[in-house]
Amino acid sequence: MEGVSVRKIKKICVFCGANSGKDVAFVNAAFHLGEVLGKRKIDLVYGGGKLGLMGCVSTAVAQHERQVLGIIPSVFTVNNLVGETCGKEIKVATMQERLVMMMELSDAFIALPGGFGTLEELFQMISWAQLSIHNKPIGVLNINGFFNGLLSFVDHAVKQEFITPRARKILISATTADELVDKLQAFRFESDPALSKLKWSPSSSQKEKLDLTLRL
Repeated sequence: MEGVSVRKIKKICVFCGANSGKDVAFVNAAFHLGEVLGKRKIDLVYGGGKLGLMGCVSTAVAQHERQVLGIIPSVFTVNNLVGETCGKEIKVATMQERLVMMMELSDAFIALPGGFGTLEELFQMISWAQLSIHNKPIGVLNINGFFNGLLSFVDHAVKQEFITPRARKILISATTADELVDKLQAFRFESDPALSKLKWSPSSSQKEKLDLTLRL
């Protein structure tokens, strides 16, 4: 990355499945991502518990003596539904509160293979970046082509002019953990000129008129 300005990343939020998946490569990649974060002295924010890939990546980060923070809705802690969080734990009331806190406490986001919950978290962060609610890098670790179909769909949406080429740049992908972290560190956010004018503070009253040709 010689000659490239590097973004300082201290905490990465990882979205991933509470299952391990069919391919053992997913588990191996989750452990390896945790090792990479640990060796790079990057702390972890995740959804809490110890199930599936979530447990793999959090365990690996903790083993490398980096901080692990699990943000989990209180309902999941009843009867030890998802297992004990590896590291510190913050309980929240709702899924939305959890995602907002993840956004606020993290410097970047990585999605590993997962189901609907993982995809929801990933696209919520992408949407919020598009709306200039945050300007933090977002990437998917494309293990054994898991995200090939999703990436193809996103490119199809660009061709059909539902996603702008500028917005497409928000989603980064790589096939190895080291490559992905390097890309996140090199990411430069390119905001939409109209959307960057939005004021997202809770007390603000948004009155700016948006160009109706914007594809949200």
